[in-house]
Amino acid sequence: MSVPFNETAREFRALQPELETAVLGVLRGGHYVHGVEHAAFERELADFLGVPHVVGVGNGTDALEIALRAVGTTAGSEVVTAGNAGGYGAAAARAIGADVVVADVDPCTLLLDPASAGAACTDRTSAVIVTHLYGRAADVAAVRAALPPSVAIVEDCAQAIGARTAAGRCGSLGDVGTFSFYPTKNLGALGDGGAISCRTTDLADTVRSLRQYGWSERYLIGRGGGRNSRLDELQAAGLRAKLPHIEAWNARRREIVGAYAAAAEDTSFSFPGPGPGDVAHLAVGRHPRRNELAGRLAELGIATAVHFPVADHRQPGLEARTGPTGAAEAERSCAEVLSLPCFAQLTDTEVEQVCDAIRRVA
Repeated sequence: MSVPFNETAREFRALQPELETAVLGVLRGGHYVHGVEHAAFERELADFLGVPHVVGVGNGTDALEIALRAVGTTAGSEVVTAGNAGGYGAAAARAIGADVVVADVDPCTLLLDPASAGAACTDRTSAVIVTHLYGRAADVAAVRAALPPSVAIVEDCAQAIGARTAAGRCGSLGDVGTFSFYPTKNLGALGDGGAISCRTTDLADTVRSLRQYGWSERYLIGRGGGRNSRLDELQAAGLRAKLPHIEAWNARRREIVGAYAAAAEDTSFSFPGPGPGDVAHLAVGRHPRRNELAGRLAELGIATAVHFPVADHRQPGLEARTGPTGAAEAERSCAEVLSLPCFAQLTDTEVEQVCDAIRRVA
């Protein structure tokens, strides 16, 4: 029996009556953009995150770009980001015309190193993107303490919905938080979608304007840098049906990562268990011969992936540079990380099959 890396159809089957009712309700209602489902989802997600405002947008990358613009990023600004986070924040910054400066990460957590981020800031820095990578909650307060007061913090919560620290949930800790609802996320849409959480009314008003052409009122573009980025009613309805299940799904993901970590003890596969508040979006370990291990696991029917194989400053299209501390740890992690199957609908039998494979070949 093979174990898939992910299988979104299982989630649909588990919630089929609820999802079909939600989608048919939208189709019968005839209001497909920015209707009652969209408004309700924004309120419900804001309540879940513990923030005053959530604004739905078309996808997670739009969320990052709009959030960066909302906190003052313009062409010629600098944006600091971790070097191992897949290039998503860097791509959003480059779309604005900002320069990307790559900071290093902590070698244990693989999350943004606060001192490295602080050292990378200059008088042109508008924002630092703090990515809660793999579902691990970064220490936003420590990053804030390392930055100049004028630099905004944009949380990238695409992999961390529901993750929390002592100070609150991810998405409530920085100036703005960004979310992706790509179908394989912990909270996945039936297509694509995204959202931005805001701690102030002024920021929320700016984001709402930017997601709809920069309108200050209907058909009057009062703000530059706007675009058309909508979370449609069908996606909002599906996400509303799924949101009440997110805590249970996250708990199951944590169980899976914990089982893998136990299986990897006394092997060459460095595999941390979930930390406090983590939501285990991905089950990621490190191995000095990553590709060899992936091949051996494939022979045993275990699908794997790499998140992520290329550091931002090695991406030709991003034209990013490293800050004064370099990004050696980020680059090293890109050569060693390996992701195992991790989604809430994995069966106990499948989890044990992965564990047995780890013990046999890692």
